[in-house]
Amino acid sequence: LELSQTSVAQKNNTCDHNRSDFTMVKRVSVIFTFLLALVAMVNGFAPIQPTQTQSLTALNGVSKVKIQVGDGEPIESALRRFKREVNKSGHLMELRHRRYFENSQERVKRKVKEGRLRKKFERMQRRRMQQQT
Repeated sequence: LELSQTSVAQKNNTCDHNRSDFTMVKRVSVIFTFLLALVAMVNGFAPIQPTQTQSLTALNGVSKVKIQVGDGEPIESALRRFKREVNKSGHLMELRHRRYFENSQERVKRKVKEGRLRKKFERMQRRRMQQQT
């Protein structure tokens, strides 16, 4: 009878010990989370500055196309230069491709097709340059 009472007491003791470990872990995790939040607030979650090699998705949909308009320059020529810069940046093409969902197989097919067209235009450009010289 005494043996069973001591074993019950030991079990209760270990359960209390496990509960205190659990509450200690819980407290430490709450403190750690608080410290992480504090560090994040101090750093201010500064965004990464976009570079020219990043795509439209990396810019979060913000386009950064700028042109300098000269004094006395007609608005038509400035607008033409702006359109050319927008086309060169590729933002509109990216938006067209993202209008509808495109799975990976369709994306690969499109990229292959675009590559073929690019190579074709490069060949044509080289031929023109050779003919001019």
